[in-house]
Amino acid sequence: MIVPVILSGGSGTRLWPLSRQNRPKQFLALVGDSTLFQQTVERTAKLNDAAAPIVVCSEDHRFTVAEQLQDLGIKGASILLEPSPRNTAPAIALAAMHALAADANAVLLVLPADHLIGKESSFVSAVSRATPLADDGWLVTFGIRPEAPETGFGYIRRDRALSDAGFTVGSFVEKPDMDTARRYVESGEYDWNSGMFLFSAARYLEELKAHSPDIHAASQAVFQTAHGDLDFVRFDKAAMDAVPDNSIDYAVMEKTDRAAVVPVSCAWSDIGSWSALWEASDKDTDGNVTDGDVIALDTRNTLVRTHARHLVATIGLDDVVIIATPDATLVAARDKVQDVKKLVDRLKKDGRSEHLAHREVYRPWGSYDSIDMGERFQVKRIVVKPGSVLSLQMHHHRAEHWIVVSGTAEVTCGEKVFLLTENQSTYIPLGVTHRLRNVGKVPLELIEVQSGSYLGEDDIVRFEDIYGRA
Repeated sequence: MIVPVILSGGSGTRLWPLSRQNRPKQFLALVGDSTLFQQTVERTAKLNDAAAPIVVCSEDHRFTVAEQLQDLGIKGASILLEPSPRNTAPAIALAAMHALAADANAVLLVLPADHLIGKESSFVSAVSRATPLADDGWLVTFGIRPEAPETGFGYIRRDRALSDAGFTVGSFVEKPDMDTARRYVESGEYDWNSGMFLFSAARYLEELKAHSPDIHAASQAVFQTAHGDLDFVRFDKAAMDAVPDNSIDYAVMEKTDRAAVVPVSCAWSDIGSWSALWEASDKDTDGNVTDGDVIALDTRNTLVRTHARHLVATIGLDDVVIIATPDATLVAARDKVQDVKKLVDRLKKDGRSEHLAHREVYRPWGSYDSIDMGERFQVKRIVVKPGSVLSLQMHHHRAEHWIVVSGTAEVTCGEKVFLLTENQSTYIPLGVTHRLRNVGKVPLELIEVQSGSYLGEDDIVRFEDIYGRA
């Protein structure tokens, strides 16, 4: 069976302000109603004899991954948590070891979680054609047939033909300048490097051990620390920190003599920038792509996305990107969006928080939106999913007022446990242990007003928590 390995550790900084550290682009619905991560998982389900996926992600995104898998009805998936990011070579090694523990003949289909594929049937066909090569011990990568010269991707030069399926890899080349990219495309010998792979789990570890023995040994040491936590597999952070940081391309694929490439045309995009999203999206007669409440007058070839209850109106624009979120708005020329990463670096340098989290923050029990704040107060809109419960907790520096807008809340406040319904409220004094539970069958919505000398999220002492955070 083919075991899909979904690599979900990217940060997607070039899609700021929509993509942020706590919810990067793979977990956003950028094209269609489902997220890029969910589309990747659904794509693997169309393969013949595909097993449940192995997802490798950061600890911060574990509940997002679990919830999005649950929304798809996926059962039996393994979620491996990286305590620190060490690039793709170690991540795939841990997935390979995990797969081999269940099946000595496991074949891994390694997929980044943030890619868009418009022609899924072509992709499924390419995997089918590549499978005999993987069975013969080749480490297969999928080369995207270039539609035009592109300087944002690495390239793969095809060499000797291997049956009708693919070719040996002549060389991997870094992102070229435009003149070089044109020569690559005109030669007909080069494909874009997609970062997607198919190979036997055992063969990958053999090649990793042969060409990057330090990564192989350190990854083995990490895997020995594996232990279950709820629905997740955790590893020791100190052991993970000792693993060399390297990609599969540098650690294995550029060194092995068993690299093969299977070309495929499947309307592929890595959605690496706002211009890439514009190119991959359906456009109106003026070449515009809009999402949300947008009025565009005398506007062409422009991407506009806005959030709920916020109108964006444009006049006389061409080739512009406008992305509006509740706490930040990006306005950029469409040919300058590769510099968004520099803007994010500036936010980090200035000590700002807009690159870390949205105003609306998702939690395993639901979400909260910080709708207003001042020096000694903060107002949040809190939504708790049916049957969900927050941790039993207390705060050293703030008191809270809760007003129920809809639904039914079970409130623990000190020794008291009582119900609140619509238009009812309660007060949680500073230092008092409390808990909130949705005992109804519809989402519980309430307004929380915090007041105190310090209102940071780290002023939470958890005593009990069903999500393992106590």
